[in-house]
Amino acid sequence: QELPEMVLLKFFRPENTPVPARPTPEQLSNLIKTSLRYPESFNHSFHQKSLCLVPVTLLLSNCSQAVVDVMIDLRHKTTSPEALEIHGSFTWLGQTQYKLQLKSQEVCSLQLKACFVHTGVYNLGTPRVYAKLVDQVTLFETSQQNSMPALIIINNI
Repeated sequence: QELPEMVLLKFFRPENTPVPARPTPEQLSNLIKTSLRYPESFNHSFHQKSLCLVPVTLLLSNCSQAVVDVMIDLRHKTTSPEALEIHGSFTWLGQTQYKLQLKSQEVCSLQLKACFVHTGVYNLGTPRVYAKLVDQVTLFETSQQNSMPALIIINNI
């Protein structure tokens, strides 16, 4: 009985196999898109109740195909004198830092409360959002692009 002929196997690898590139700093700063949902103006009787609480929703959208670690910091304050002249100071009530993980293309909403003590025009766009790819071995998250000012008008009734 004859043995079957042995054939040498050859493995081919295309020469232009793409090597996964490290994301650029610009790509890393656009992992998470944020938007705030809140009333354009809010009426409150400061005579009856000195604190005006306004519900605000922070929407976070993972724009990447990867799992992303996200950190939200509400403690940031606008300190420039021009900004304080136009928009007074306000406080976020409750938890001031959040850490969460968003899957590819996932959208998450956080319910926040803004607290005001005076009438005026305020910029709610103070949350700082940081993100990093889960499999990335970096110590620091990249600051995400901040959206346009989010102005709210607080009226006394």
